[in-house]
Amino acid sequence: MKTTRLRTNALLLLSLTIVAPVPAQQDKETGWDEWRPLLGKWNAEGGGQPGTATAGGFSFDFDLQGKVIVRRNYSEYPATGTRPASRHDDLMVIYRDPAKGTRAVYFDNEGHIIHYTVSFSEDRNTITFTSDVNPSEPRFRFIYTRQKEDTLSLEFDIAPPGKPDSFTKYVEGTARRQR
Repeated sequence: MKTTRLRTNALLLLSLTIVAPVPAQQDKETGWDEWRPLLGKWNAEGGGQPGTATAGGFSFDFDLQGKVIVRRNYSEYPATGTRPASRHDDLMVIYRDPAKGTRAVYFDNEGHIIHYTVSFSEDRNTITFTSDVNPSEPRFRFIYTRQKEDTLSLEFDIAPPGKPDSFTKYVEGTARRQR
C-alpha cells in the first residue's frame, strides 16, 4: 500500500512538472541586446598604476529574472613595505529607469556608493558609466570598449571636486573573456 501511494504521488508530481508552463528565456531578458557582448566572466590583464593588482576579474550577469544586470568585480593587491596584501570587491546593479534611462548603482567593500548614468557609443562598442555630479566630491567615469569578441579595453577616469568634466585617466587595462 505504501509503495503504491508513493508511486501515485511521484507520477502526480511528474505530471505537474510536465504540464506546468515554463516562461520563455527571451521574455526575461528583452531590451538588453547592447549588453550581450559584456555578459559572462572576464579576467583582467595588466593595468597600470596605481597599486597594480596581481589578479582581478569581473562578471556581468542577468539577475531578477532579466530585470537587472549585476556586475561583480574583484582585484587583489600584494603587500608592500607600507601596507598589507588586500582585496577590493565591488558590485554594480545596472537597471532601466523609465525617467532617466539606463542607470547603475555601485557598492564596494570600502563603503563607497556611487550612482552612474550609462551611455553607449553610436556603434555600441563602447559603454560609459559616468557618475552623478556632486560638487564636493570627485566624479568618476568607467569606460568599457570592445576590441574583439573576447577582448575589452578598460579605462577608469577621475575628475576633481568642483571640476566635474575635467577627467584624468587614473588606470587602464584590458580583459579577456574566460572560456
